[in-house]
Amino acid sequence: MASSSLFNASLSPLNPNQHPIRRHPSPSLLRHRPVVVSCTSDGNNNTTPIETSVKPPRRTENTIRDDARLHRSSAVNPFSAKYVPFNAPPNSTEHYSLDEIVYRSRSGGLLDVEHDMDALKRFDGAYWRDLFDSRVGKSTWPYGSGVWSKKEWVLPEIDDDDIVSAFEGNSNLFWAERFGKQFLEMNDLWVKHCGISHTGSFKDLGMTVLVSQVNRLRKMNRPVVGVGCASTGDTSAALSAYCAAAGIPSIVFLPANKISMAQLVQPIANGAFVLSIDTDFDGCMKLIREVTSELPIYLANSLNSLRLEGQKTAAIEILQQFDWQAPEWVIVPGGNLGNIYAFYKGFKMCQELGLVDRIPRLVCAQAANANPLYLHYKSGWKDFKPMTASTTFASAIQIGDPVSIDRAVYALKQCDGIVEEATEEELMDAMAQADSTGMFICPHTGVALTALFKLRKQGVIAPTDRTVVVSTAHGLKFTQSKVDYHSKAIPEMACRFSNPPVDVKADFGAVMDVLKNYLGSQKLRS
Repeated sequence: MASSSLFNASLSPLNPNQHPIRRHPSPSLLRHRPVVVSCTSDGNNNTTPIETSVKPPRRTENTIRDDARLHRSSAVNPFSAKYVPFNAPPNSTEHYSLDEIVYRSRSGGLLDVEHDMDALKRFDGAYWRDLFDSRVGKSTWPYGSGVWSKKEWVLPEIDDDDIVSAFEGNSNLFWAERFGKQFLEMNDLWVKHCGISHTGSFKDLGMTVLVSQVNRLRKMNRPVVGVGCASTGDTSAALSAYCAAAGIPSIVFLPANKISMAQLVQPIANGAFVLSIDTDFDGCMKLIREVTSELPIYLANSLNSLRLEGQKTAAIEILQQFDWQAPEWVIVPGGNLGNIYAFYKGFKMCQELGLVDRIPRLVCAQAANANPLYLHYKSGWKDFKPMTASTTFASAIQIGDPVSIDRAVYALKQCDGIVEEATEEELMDAMAQADSTGMFICPHTGVALTALFKLRKQGVIAPTDRTVVVSTAHGLKFTQSKVDYHSKAIPEMACRFSNPPVDVKADFGAVMDVLKNYLGSQKLRS
């Protein structure tokens, strides 16, 4: 195994002559750097001088992009990636440059981004752990992003100037202490809040990669006039925001009257050209694929495997946040099913490159009203049958004919994964229970939590198993569903955990009566 100093010039974001992890200032810089001398006392009136270097102020006329250019290495980049047919046989020679506009293999199958693993393996696991850890919490371009801090594993050949980033990623991994103990008798339950992001969902992780590559293609004068997607809400929000930041036109196909107003207003506010189409997501997806085959519009849906390269960094982040220890379980809501494969890919790369010695088991959680993967799983992975999805509060996963079905099945088989489902009442109850312990989650996270409830009841997940539930979007995007639940306005749903406001007259006695009744209630005592 090569030492961590190999190719260090190509990896360092600061200086080609510095080690990428331990960046020591040069002697010439030290000679001109101010030094502050302070003293500490040991309690016996003996003082010890301590020299502390004061960093010179950053030149205010430079942006962080300018700083990155100043310290750019001229060494040859040893890392590369390419498109290959997904799950191709070992003797396959079919491949494409990432600079080609291609979404399917010659046989019509899915594509995957394949990295030069031999080049990556010239560095050991400790090297990659140290490198990724050194970039967390920094503002250095582009490594302040949770995605681009893993640039060598994502899009290694892109120029930093072409990257379009909102410093996405680095999302909170929340210890769900009260929820785990009160409802599941678990003491090591965590929620990965991917919805605490630039546009409020995990889709930012993939869109920064895709739009960055489009930005590169346009600078290369490739025939790309804009970027288009079909969406159930979150994809369009991410696409429109990143395209707006880069000055690239975005075109969005949305199913009419099937997404929340909060989701609809995001692409509108970011200047996207929005088409509200009288069909469901699957119908929108069919149309956008036909349109992008005729017009120079770049397809941004997860059929495009570039997005999965960004989404896999959430899995790497989970390992990083656990000090490079893998949890036993990771539960992911699934609709179009690219994300479950992305998590598997991120975990598997970390195992193959020596950062961890095992990967977690994955659970894909689907709404019962849109559960083609669940039915496929329960049939023993026999012939997959698309379905027409029914309306679900988990609208972002209301998909009956998922593009990434083959990817999802492959990932779940490789990690001994499980598929579970949640009815509308189950997912809404789970959302309300989580909110009651201090969270504010989306219905899709309610689907994942329902899967956890069921697997705990079955004894599949043990009370001491370290388990991560992936929360894919922010609860503020779905406030109407919460209002309807707590108002008990959902037909044929008991809303068992609703907490409606109490109407009371503007009278001291009336208020006191209500408060005394509340303070003495069994509910409060319990």
